[in-house]
This record gives sequence, C-alpha cells and structure tokens, in this order.
Amino acid sequence: MKYEISKATAPAMPNLGKGTEIVKLLLSQASKDMYEPLVPMFFPIFGAHIFGAEFQYPDFSWKEPTGMMANLVAKSGDNKGQLTTLAKAICRDFSQHDKAEEDKILEWQKQKQTEPDNKKKTARPDVFFRFPPSNTTNAAFIQNALALEAHGGLTQYFNLPEVEMADRLCGGHKQVSVLLRNVYDRDKAGALRATSDGITGNPTIRACFTVSSNPVSTRQFYKYELTNGTFGRMVFSYKPRGSRSGRIPRLGKYTDEFYQKLDEYIARLDACKGRFIIRPLNKLTDRMAQDMAELADLTDDDLLFELSHRSLVSAWKAGCILWVLNNQTWTKSMGELVEWLVYHDLWSKMQIFADMLKDGDISASETSKTGPKNMLDSLPDTFSETQLEALRLELGKNKEGTKNQLKQWVFRKFITFSSETGLYTKTNEYLKKSDV
Repeated sequence: MKYEISKATAPAMPNLGKGTEIVKLLLSQASKDMYEPLVPMFFPIFGAHIFGAEFQYPDFSWKEPTGMMANLVAKSGDNKGQLTTLAKAICRDFSQHDKAEEDKILEWQKQKQTEPDNKKKTARPDVFFRFPPSNTTNAAFIQNALALEAHGGLTQYFNLPEVEMADRLCGGHKQVSVLLRNVYDRDKAGALRATSDGITGNPTIRACFTVSSNPVSTRQFYKYELTNGTFGRMVFSYKPRGSRSGRIPRLGKYTDEFYQKLDEYIARLDACKGRFIIRPLNKLTDRMAQDMAELADLTDDDLLFELSHRSLVSAWKAGCILWVLNNQTWTKSMGELVEWLVYHDLWSKMQIFADMLKDGDISASETSKTGPKNMLDSLPDTFSETQLEALRLELGKNKEGTKNQLKQWVFRKFITFSSETGLYTKTNEYLKKSDV
C-alpha cells in the first residue's frame, strides 16, 4: 500500500504540485503544524459554493458536491480555531449575502410592529441564508432548506466549533444520525411539518458541515453512531498532540492580494454548471477501490473495507472540486492529493476510534489505539500456515479464518504455495509493492 495507516504517525501529505495551488494559497494563512489537519476541511466549504452541477461517479450515478462533512479533531488549545478563520475567509461572499437577507428580516419585523392588529400583516420576505450561525435550530435549518431549494437547489454551510452543537441543529442527539445521513445522501428532510402558516414542504437537504472537537468529546459524541453509517459518512482529520516547542504559531495576514486570488477561485465554483465526467479521477477511484479491497484482505478487516467505501466517495467529491478550481483540468498532483485524502481519513478514524470499533470501550487511553495491521508484512518472506495462525491469535483474531485469508492472498497473487514444502512465499510482485 502507498500509505501505512496502522502507525501513530499520520500518512505524509504529498507535495502540492500543479493543480493544487488553491490548497497552497489557503495554507499560506495557517501555521505549519496545521497544514495536514486542515486540508480535508477545505472541501466541504468549497462544495457548498457549487450548485447546478453534477458529476458522474464510477458506478454511473450522478452526484452533487453537497453533503460533504468533515470533523477536525485535536486537543484543546491545539490551533483548531484556524479553521474558523479560514472558513470565514472562503465564505465572505456568503456572509455579504446573508447580511443583506438579515437586513430584510429586521426591516420586516419593524414594519410588522407598526401595522394595526386588525389588518393583514405584511408577508415575511423571501430570504435564504448560505452561512447560517452555528446555533441555528432544527426548525430554522429546515425552513432555510426549503428556501434554498426554491432558489435553485443551493447549499447551506455550517461551521460548528464544538461537535455538541450538532444536537441543537438536528433537533436533539437522537436525531443526529438521521439528519447527517439525509445530508450526506442528499435526501429529503423526512417529514412534512405543521407551522402557524400551515403545512411546510419536505425539502431535499443540501448542506455541508465542518466540525471541530477534542478527542474525548468526539468519542463521546459518536459512540452510538459507529455502526449505523453516520460515522463512515463523516470525514475525520486528526491532529495528534505535537511537541512542546514553546513557540507561538504564526498565522497568515489575510492581505488584499490573498483575497483577490481566493475570489478568483470562488468565481470558478460559482460558474460551474452542467453535468461532467472526470475520467482520470474515476480511473483513480476504481484503482483505489481495488487497493482498499487488498488492504482489507491483508488486514482481514471487514469494517475497514466498509468504511473505505464512503471514504472513497468523499475523496472523489474533493477531486471534483479540485478539478473545478483548476479550470476543469486534471493533473497528477491532484490525483496524489485525492489518494492521500482517503488514507488520511481512514488513519484518523482508526487513531480516534480503533479501540471502540473493536470492543466498544470509550475509556481506553490514546496509546492503546492502533489501526488495522498488515499481517503479511509481519511474516517472513517464507512462512507456514501455523505462523499466520499464531499471528492472528496475537492480534485477537480467530484461527478459523487462517485458511480463508491464505486463500485470498494466493488469489490476489500476494503469495504462492509450495505443495512440496507446505510453505507460502511472498511473490516478487507483492515485495515490489511493499517496498514503494
């Protein structure tokens, strides 16, 4: 595999070459320790800017770059707040629009107060918000979704500085799973609602989210969502505790030149309309799907395989956005970044939740969390069935799965079997891959 996700060290982000200039521009305003943790967080913000465009996934379905959700996880005081500053910079156009809409509402409220009670009140102005505040209620969220749908299927973007804020937005913690799944799947809100103005509609939910949280609150919040699909739909970006350098991180200055360049990229997102097939991205996604199946066989981990499906979709959507930002042109560097996003998401999930996924324990220390281990790499180049069986038992897996795992490894041409010696040997093809 190109990246190792079983170690405590994060997969190193590839060099940001041609086609990823927008990422470099945004990182120019961040401290160096936040470069890798912040990159996955940019794409939900950009995704909220695209409407009226669909992209064909390798399975031939058409998807919008909405429903993108990412959770930045780091210890308290570890610079997570830089995300909010960058989100506000990217969403300056949203904020300007929302301020004008808010002024309409305030003017309407003043007018209502001056109207006699025996006369018909002036109707509420037709307003919608692109960047609602983090304390938005569920009722306001649905009302805004209705307005956004009526204006051409726009997306609302939320930046939640604390993960618990999602409870208020979703109408309670028990509703978090339902709403986030509807957001990710671009589904309907799920029910008609009765208000003083009559029956409201049932809008298609178009929203993007970024969330910030510390490891403890993250584990508490998602502990009941690990097996129902909500967990897999959320991209995670984990920043381990850094060294005690004693240096105050240096942030960007957000100059006029920075905003001018940023606005040029935002204009590309706003102008993107129609249906598109990005063939090099789809080819890459097909190849990564094979890589994920191989990784699952090497680790004998069904859960990892299941999680990888949605990690691929999320990274693919990020690739679509990069393609738009790069004037609808694909480059090798963009592909390398998309591939890294898949592994970074899976590594982050394992760093935060590995022990919980294994046995449901939310109290284990961080040092006990390890990701799925490539068992073949842990064996000598020539080994016996008994050696693999012993390794499986050491890793907490049952010995009954040994024969099936060997069968899969032979099928994938990772190993060959000698009937004369009864031993298995790693193929040259596998050894070359593992050396990359």
